Amino acid sequence: MNLSNLKPAEGSVKNQGKRIGRGQGSGKGGTATRGHKGAKSRSGYSKKVGFEGGQMPLQRRVPKFGFTNINRKEHQGINLDTIQQLVDDNKIKDTLDLETIVSLGLAGKNELVKILGRGELKAKLNVTAHKFTATAKAAIEAAGGEAATL
Repeated sequence: MNLSNLKPAEGSVKNQGKRIGRGQGSGKGGTATRGHKGAKSRSGYSKKVGFEGGQMPLQRRVPKFGFTNINRKEHQGINLDTIQQLVDDNKIKDTLDLETIVSLGLAGKNELVKILGRGELKAKLNVTAHKFTATAKAAIEAAGGEAATL
C-alpha cells in the first residue's frame, strides 16, 4: 500500500452530482433548476406554515368560537371502583397517598388527583388526594376510612 492507491472506505463518500447555478457551461446554469418566475424561483423564499397556494387556509376558514380559561386546573380522576380493585389485588393495604398513586401509574407525579364516586368501596382506607367529590368522600367515610385533602 502506498499514497498512490489510497481510497476512502466503501460507502463513506457520496457523489455530489452537478453543481447548480454555476454558469451555462455547467448544464445547470441560468434558472438553476428552479424554473421561470414565481415565488419559488426567488432567493429568500420560504412558504408560510399552513399556506395553501393562495386559497384561504384551513385555520382561517374554520370558525373560532368559545372560550378557553387560561387558569383552568386539570385533575386526574380516580374512581372508587378502581381503588377497590387495587385493594382486591393486594396492591394497597390501608393507605392511599399521592406517592402510591404515582407508583401504581394512576397519575403523573406533577398531576392533581381527584377521587371520584363511581363504584363502591368496601375497604377501610385512609385516602389522601387534592380533591374529593361529595359522594366519594361520603363513601370513604361510610366504609370507616378517612379522606384527607392535600
